[in-house]
Amino acid sequence: MSGKLCPIWIGYVLACPLRRWFQNPEKILAPYIREGMKVLDIGCAMGFFSLPLARMVGEKGRVICVDMQEKMIMSLEKRAGKLGLSHRIESRICTQHDLGLHDMRQEIDFALAFAVIHEVPDAGRFLAEIYETLKSGGQFLIAEPKGHVSEKEFDRLVSAAEQIGFKAAETPHISGSHAVLLEK
Repeated sequence: MSGKLCPIWIGYVLACPLRRWFQNPEKILAPYIREGMKVLDIGCAMGFFSLPLARMVGEKGRVICVDMQEKMIMSLEKRAGKLGLSHRIESRICTQHDLGLHDMRQEIDFALAFAVIHEVPDAGRFLAEIYETLKSGGQFLIAEPKGHVSEKEFDRLVSAAEQIGFKAAETPHISGSHAVLLEK
């Protein structure tokens, strides 16, 4: 994994509505999300997945959005406000070595890391932090871009997750991505 961050300008590209044609958040996430869930979106950027997640979890649900870049978080908050979803979203700025989720131990029903882990300097530590936030039976969807992560690298990532205690439950098809649904 490279440890290189996505530039801010790419955040605008990633949030583009045209992306929905080949990576529709509702279609990707619908099998896993129910109303009232507490969901974690790691590397949320400007909210391409966070905003649909906020709609999907409903009034009683919550989406915790984590990103290293304050400008990404600020854009997400602005977009959430315009859509009337601010009350369902909690945004947090993390560091390269700590997601800052220690207060969420065993509280999360579902976590998402979409095109994120290849940017993390220590994938094992990252996976362990996510594992600790999940409730027993919680799910964690990982999708990594095929253009940045080889199949062999992705298989090593899944193996590392299994060593921490995750179980690979399924391999959903997500356009342009390697993907796995892990369960605690």
